[in-house]
Amino acid sequence: MRAIWKGAVSFGLVSIAVKLFSATEEKDIRFHQVHRSDGGRIKYKRTCSIDGEEVTYDDIAKGYDLGGGEMVILTDEDFAELPLTTSRAIDVLQFVPAEQIDPLLFAKAYYLEPEGPAAKPYVLLRDALAESDRVAIVKVALRQREQLATLRVHDDVLVLNTMLWPDEVRTPDFGFLDEDIETRPAELAMASSLIDSMAGSFKADEFTDNYRAALQEVIDAKVEGREIVAPEEAEEAPAAAVDLMAALKASVERAKKARGEGPEERAKAVEATAITTAKSTSSRAPAKATAARKATPAKKTAAKKAAPAKAVKAAAEKPPAKRAARKSA
Repeated sequence: MRAIWKGAVSFGLVSIAVKLFSATEEKDIRFHQVHRSDGGRIKYKRTCSIDGEEVTYDDIAKGYDLGGGEMVILTDEDFAELPLTTSRAIDVLQFVPAEQIDPLLFAKAYYLEPEGPAAKPYVLLRDALAESDRVAIVKVALRQREQLATLRVHDDVLVLNTMLWPDEVRTPDFGFLDEDIETRPAELAMASSLIDSMAGSFKADEFTDNYRAALQEVIDAKVEGREIVAPEEAEEAPAAAVDLMAALKASVERAKKARGEGPEERAKAVEATAITTAKSTSSRAPAKATAARKATPAKKTAAKKAAPAKAVKAAAEKPPAKRAARKSA
């Protein structure tokens, strides 16, 4: 990384020499405007709107538009006389709890690195901030502009977060804010259930810029001369539901299914339904069928008892002659 600014943190009577580095970088894929037929770069000339002549940087000044075609021209001498805070100091104004600062105010982040012997007071300020669980409110001049900023600790490094001034934050002015819109307790409970079903721990490296990755693949395909395959179409978003409760319930079910809870819950529901259905069918069985099942074993038992009696009677009724013949034989 290359330092973009050098100065000192003014902490009471302590001065900490530091270098400023950009903590973030945009990963957008940048393009140049080119001539479609031959790929030549498109260039723009700085020309005057009055005489049409090209103007060099030395002849360019800053102008404030008053409206109606009137312009106030400011020179470098005008800016030099402004009461701008020295461009080489980060003045600590106060220390406040971090939760008191609305994240909407944050603009850009910078790393601070100590220079030479400033490492000891740098570490002292870092540890004191971490111990007190507070952030430092500072003023700093960057790019000829005075900015409000915070100093906080991140990964054992002091981070300078430039902030917007309060009058740079717009006040929301929307019609629905004046309407008397009430939410039912059941809807609020279902919305809370949806939030609970989608709760997790934020890990920044789990999220990726899918559009940038797809665009980079298209560029690589152009370079390598291979066939460019169109990406799969994204699933269409569901249509807006008329019933808010139905939409919330559907969202909760989808969230549970995504977390692997859907199949198990459905299996339990199916099992419970089967048991209930079986019990209900058994309780509705006709009385005649039950009586028939009870009568059938009784008939079989009576038949078994009657069979030996018939055999004895038949043997007693046989003619004597036949018995004698068998005896003589």
